[in-house]
Amino acid sequence: MAVEADRLEATLDGIEAAVLDQWGVLHDGSAPYPHAVEALERLKATGTRLAVLSNSGKRSDLNAKRIFALGFPSGLFDCVMTSGEALWRDIRSRRIKTSELHPITREQEDAENWAAGLDVGFVPVDQADAVLLMGLPDGAELDDYQDTLASALARSLPVLCSNPDYASPRAGGNTVASPGALAHLYAQAGGVVSYYGKPHCPVFRAVEAALGLPPEKLMMVGDSLKHDIAGAREAGWASAFVRNGLHANSFLSGDVLDSLKALARSENAPMPDFTVEQLR
Repeated sequence: MAVEADRLEATLDGIEAAVLDQWGVLHDGSAPYPHAVEALERLKATGTRLAVLSNSGKRSDLNAKRIFALGFPSGLFDCVMTSGEALWRDIRSRRIKTSELHPITREQEDAENWAAGLDVGFVPVDQADAVLLMGLPDGAELDDYQDTLASALARSLPVLCSNPDYASPRAGGNTVASPGALAHLYAQAGGVVSYYGKPHCPVFRAVEAALGLPPEKLMMVGDSLKHDIAGAREAGWASAFVRNGLHANSFLSGDVLDSLKALARSENAPMPDFTVEQLR
């Protein structure tokens, strides 16, 4: 049974580090959520270590710069880890062998920025040996990529998905489609997909290694039951679900815990250990 808490610090007994999702927990893409900066500074002052674990297709350093540019102090986090960073490291180490990628990104320059330091090129899908699925432009429809996926499937190309999220929150309570939804369609059609990021365990282990902490000393704080909370459960971490993010509309009325149980059933996802409305 999840426990409802007013503030995050009330959930951290025995926990040494709070690991936070980015979109929907720290910010909405344009500004920090109200009270988020003050809440984290207060936690930091009490000795709790802080980290970010994001299903972002970009490298960790770019995400750190974005977070700081939005108003979070540069010394706040001990570690910023992204799914895009984990994929980059596996290609650099040749654990993933690829040289010609067809990129699907939110911004045109995202793939080039991500690939700095790698011996890879970007080509049309009919010349590629894999598809790099990093992001989708806001407002994109999954049907926009039907021809690309059909071409990739006809050539049996693997899809490297560095953002498994199905949807992401935006300002004003809106949500947009995310790469995980497109990767899911490809897998349903019989394609091979390699997922990097939550809920898959390797990215959680990367954070443990970066912080030098065992699973039982870590808590995942996120707004997705399918990614943050399910991943934490699999990794052996504690978890806290933030209600005012991706699934804010599920908590507009009624009992909080009843609404949370209903959401978990609809998502076929586990319940968190704790739930808070937002960081404050």
